[in-house]
Amino acid sequence: VQLVESGGGSVQAGGSLRLSCAASGYTVSSTRMGWFRQAPGKEREGVACIGRDGITMYSDSVKGRFTASKDLDANTLILQMNDLKPEDTAIYYCAASSVRWYCDSLSQNNYTFWGQGTQVTVSS
Repeated sequence: VQLVESGGGSVQAGGSLRLSCAASGYTVSSTRMGWFRQAPGKEREGVACIGRDGITMYSDSVKGRFTASKDLDANTLILQMNDLKPEDTAIYYCAASSVRWYCDSLSQNNYTFWGQGTQVTVSS
């Protein structure tokens, strides 16, 4: 199984980015997938989760600005990020679970596969 993130970059506050997580050896529709981020000097935190049923969960800090979705034809997980803020600056990771199909929290637990991360930098 391989997860490859792309779409990161540098934007000004208020801008948008669209992250992609291309999966191989794994079907994105089969179980839950999540987006996480790690800012310098901070622990990795959950940002969004999308279950096999398409139901999503978001952290309070991104709710209303970020949208997680799946492109089933492309077997890709998407994170659309709008109205970006400097505090969104971090390395963003996607993850996939082989043991849990629904989203019950934004915990890193029960995720089996992880991507290598993509850098997002938001300037004020």
